Amino acid sequence: MVNLELYRVFYTVAKCGSLTRAADELFISQPAVSQAIKQLEGQLGTPLFNRTHRGMELSEHGGKQIFDIVARALSELDEAENKLREHNSSATGSIRISASDTIFSYVLIDKIAAFHEKFPAVKLNLINCITTETLELLKKNKCDIAFLNLPVPEEGINLSGVVMPLHDIFVANQKFASPGAGARPLQSMHDYPLLMLGQNTVTRKAIVSFSRSVGAQLQPEIECDSLELMIRLAKIGAGIACVPKEYVRRELEEGSLFEMKTEPSLPARAIGIAFPKNQPVSYATKEFFKLFNGQE
Repeated sequence: MVNLELYRVFYTVAKCGSLTRAADELFISQPAVSQAIKQLEGQLGTPLFNRTHRGMELSEHGGKQIFDIVARALSELDEAENKLREHNSSATGSIRISASDTIFSYVLIDKIAAFHEKFPAVKLNLINCITTETLELLKKNKCDIAFLNLPVPEEGINLSGVVMPLHDIFVANQKFASPGAGARPLQSMHDYPLLMLGQNTVTRKAIVSFSRSVGAQLQPEIECDSLELMIRLAKIGAGIACVPKEYVRRELEEGSLFEMKTEPSLPARAIGIAFPKNQPVSYATKEFFKLFNGQE
């Protein structure tokens, strides 16, 4: 039968290069460490170390042959124990969540409520800012999890998946839109009073970049920092709003807004979920992430 403690002693001695330092790390006596090594060598039938004036060195045909395997095995066992420990733990502490006002309102609000009900001991710090500002928070480790309008540069962040797709469309009330009308050339939208998000937003940049690539110039007459305000302006006939279809489904269904189809249509985008790069993710943050990756 395999004695895991003997292999743990072997690994620690090899890592420390000294019986004394290994004993200190394992909180046992040096004679106990020495005896464990002798016992394992006896079981395996080969010397595992060369005793030198510099300390303990792995033997060429003994210790070196098994060290990597033992290291991997112990690491996987530790990971298994940690996973069970986390599974049985209660989420505590705090989570700093960064997203735009629109994403909080249309995507996260129900998830936040559900998480808070399940883990009331976790403090949620909601940081409301546009995607470009959220990227800076991620890079400076000033938020724990972020939701971004894609596409964004991935350097300096850990982009971990897509939360939901987005399909940008043009919507207006009956002043500008005719229900059931066919698609208009995208370039023709320039002839209407356009409502768009600010030029520093990822959404605006993506739309302008695509329109220019197909020879269309889209310049808004009204710029808004709030998508909700843009939708309200479109509903009262102030202009034609360029918004994700996913955010105006209710207005389209009730008939307060109508889609103005274009040819070509705007390309699909998405909302992504990201973490700071090379930073440990807390148990509470992992539990929040599970609400979006199908593990709940």
